[in-house]
Amino acid sequence: MIPAAVGYHRATSLEDALEALAEPDAKALAGGQSLIPVLKLRIARPSLLVDLGGLELRSIERDGDELRIGALATWKDLTSSLELDSSGLAGLADCASSIGDLQVRNRGTIGGSLAHADPASDMPAMLLALGARVETRSPDGERSLSVSELLVGPFTTALGERELITAVVLPVPPPGSGSGYASVEHPASGFPLAGAGALGRPDGTKAVAITGVGARPQLVPESGSLDDVEVYGDRFAPESYRRHLAGVVAARALEIAQVRSEGRR
Repeated sequence: MIPAAVGYHRATSLEDALEALAEPDAKALAGGQSLIPVLKLRIARPSLLVDLGGLELRSIERDGDELRIGALATWKDLTSSLELDSSGLAGLADCASSIGDLQVRNRGTIGGSLAHADPASDMPAMLLALGARVETRSPDGERSLSVSELLVGPFTTALGERELITAVVLPVPPPGSGSGYASVEHPASGFPLAGAGALGRPDGTKAVAITGVGARPQLVPESGSLDDVEVYGDRFAPESYRRHLAGVVAARALEIAQVRSEGRR
């Protein structure tokens, strides 16, 4: 289908973007890989698209003990960034390289994906395992939210009106850590029926998060038990099979993280 007629504004600054978003039914456009298909189906019919593509929000850099990823960094940026060339951060590149196809990886952005809040999105599981937070900006100022605070349900976030994600920030894992991502994808859509991000630290502690199995990505309890993880069934996979897959991908992600932490990969 062809999208309905819509106005277009290319923002020249963050302040300009926020001002333009004051128009009723305005919608921010980042990479567009989730928004454009919805526009074509006329599920969304905004009055104005505010293009954020020209804003300086694409850098990936170390800031002391933290890694800062600009909201407009693409999946391709993550797969090729030298800042992720360590065993503790390698899971981010793993995850980014598994997302979509070549076009999606070249155009899709980390901030746009988080704001879209698809419950089957890959990256939130990896970000949860790494303890990431998002920084936002609105006319009321700035704030910081953990990824679990941001993603409150299917396609639903804690973002307010005219509030934009500006960066994803995560603590750099200590030397000797390892991280990894694993998923079992639906053969047609490429979205995970179950995906898992894992971080293993040199002190033996670990963190695992699951995506694709519930209404939003979830951290696995420290016990490692998946009994309390929310899992749903649908026409693609019943609840029992998805719960089984969650255990499979969690084990795979942990194995990758362990191998990396031992310097074997």
